[in-house]
Amino acid sequence: MKASARNQFTGTVNDVQIGAVNAEVHLSLKGGETIVASITKESVETLGIKNGQEIIALVKAPQIILVTDFGGYKLSARNQLQGTVTEVKPGAVNSEVDIELNGGEKIAATVTNDSVETLGIRKGQSATAIFKAGAVILAVAG
Repeated sequence: MKASARNQFTGTVNDVQIGAVNAEVHLSLKGGETIVASITKESVETLGIKNGQEIIALVKAPQIILVTDFGGYKLSARNQLQGTVTEVKPGAVNSEVDIELNGGEKIAATVTNDSVETLGIRKGQSATAIFKAGAVILAVAG
């Protein structure tokens, strides 16, 4: 599949929780991480999403928030993927930060150069990529 979203994760559906309007889909990645997507109940039905199915989760890089120190706070965002910074690519205003997750998958975040400086982001540093369940788009073969 070709898509403009930088982050494309292939995983297996391990839980689908259907609500009156929306549904939560839990996707297991090969490294053991889980991505949670919040989509409409209608989308679950239209895409035929079910447990055990292999699907793709897409997340655009600007939707990713980077955290290097939680300072004792907890966040409501469902997706919090911890890894190691493998590359920082500075641009005129923004930088792309690539993080490798424990299972070897990579996630790209686009953040401001000021944020890179403030957080002291550098190669080899531990960082957590955070994004809300509503920022995840699911794709199925078909």
